[in-house]
Amino acid sequence: MKILLKDIELIATFNENLDEIKNGWILIENNIIKNLGKMDNLAELKTDKIIDCKNMIIMPGFVNTHSHFYQSLFRALPEVQNAKLFDWLSFLYKKWENIDEESIKISSVVSTLELMKSGVTTTVDHLYLFPKNHPFILDSEIEGVLMTGIRFYIIRGSMCVSKESGGLPLKSVVQNIDEILKDYERVMQLYNKTNPYSMLRVALGPCSIFTVNTDLLRETLNFANRNNLLLHMHLCETKDEYEYCLSKYNLKPIDYMEEIGWLNNKVWFAHLVHINDDDIEKLSRAGIGFAHCPTANMRLGDGISPVFKMKNSSINIGLGVDGSASNDTNNFLHEIRHAMLLQRVKFGADSISPKEALYFGTVGGAKVLKLDHEIGSIEQGKAADIIGFKLNRLEFAGALTDPINSIVFCDSKNVDFSMINGKIIIENGNFINIDPEYFIDKQNQISKRLIQLN
Repeated sequence: MKILLKDIELIATFNENLDEIKNGWILIENNIIKNLGKMDNLAELKTDKIIDCKNMIIMPGFVNTHSHFYQSLFRALPEVQNAKLFDWLSFLYKKWENIDEESIKISSVVSTLELMKSGVTTTVDHLYLFPKNHPFILDSEIEGVLMTGIRFYIIRGSMCVSKESGGLPLKSVVQNIDEILKDYERVMQLYNKTNPYSMLRVALGPCSIFTVNTDLLRETLNFANRNNLLLHMHLCETKDEYEYCLSKYNLKPIDYMEEIGWLNNKVWFAHLVHINDDDIEKLSRAGIGFAHCPTANMRLGDGISPVFKMKNSSINIGLGVDGSASNDTNNFLHEIRHAMLLQRVKFGADSISPKEALYFGTVGGAKVLKLDHEIGSIEQGKAADIIGFKLNRLEFAGALTDPINSIVFCDSKNVDFSMINGKIIIENGNFINIDPEYFIDKQNQISKRLIQLN
């Protein structure tokens, strides 16, 4: 199928030269961008569908590099609205141990739809919690997410150190190393699709320093290396975590990761708040990927990650909404804006530009996932993952002198158009093939039940 997007007010390509095309067009054939240019250079084309993009900015879809979808069932709980991370987790583990297949599936659909409304076309999700009697909830998550049409990178997470063994989580939500390794193999064989423009891939993700041990980290690293998989983990999120690592291993978190072989270019970490210049040098030298989650870091009072110091290093920087119980949204546009504003609080008004924040959300995220040869920019041969914003909306009134940066400076709210892998998902601001209302109602029913337990 051939689709022509025509009369585009402005195309922000985010290619290597950050080219912008005024009054442009884009030709999509099946799931690939075949060509693009200015309207005055458009030859007559035979197409199956033409979409008029007058008064619209078109840009590559956003790439979300860190999430926990199930947490959308537990947003804004009064008991932990003002809690720091360890206290927040200790309370919520008691709720999370009751999660089952239905709750995972529905919450994954709800979270994904919210991400898509805010421009995300590729997302990861880090599922590290496996309640007893529900060892295969990851399969239910994949089933739900694939219903939405988003490009998906599932992270088979893990926890093996419970509170009884000196960690933080309840025994009811952790697994032993043999169980974890066996399921790594199962999940990889079933779901890791490595063909070009794949809609489903698998990475591995031990949760954190205070929920796994060195044996699991090493076994996971070895498995990933044998099978060419990426690795993900929370790191340096809080001072409590920093002190835990010093106390248990007599090493700072970055030094501990280096000692066990986890500083390599197939790893990306979430948060990286409590790091210094030496840590940044080590991360840069290793070519580490980074999922910056400014909203969650603000929400939990974790601190400010020094992105300004990292942006010119060899660290690949992407953005993540984190779990929506610690955010409490899945709005990626908020993440882009907060990435810019939070750096300015600490490092000054010129520390991060709106264009840089958008870069983190597009090309940066694609580089984190090692997919920048397929997604992250609008270029010939890239996947047709495209979003659009109408400029004749209330929030953009008076902002048309610099419409691209206005997406960050102004309240963009949601996208008006989204295409993923060549399929139109959102048109005129509405989903065209899925009814969010059904999933919203189901989510609220499930959330009420889970919150009342324990």
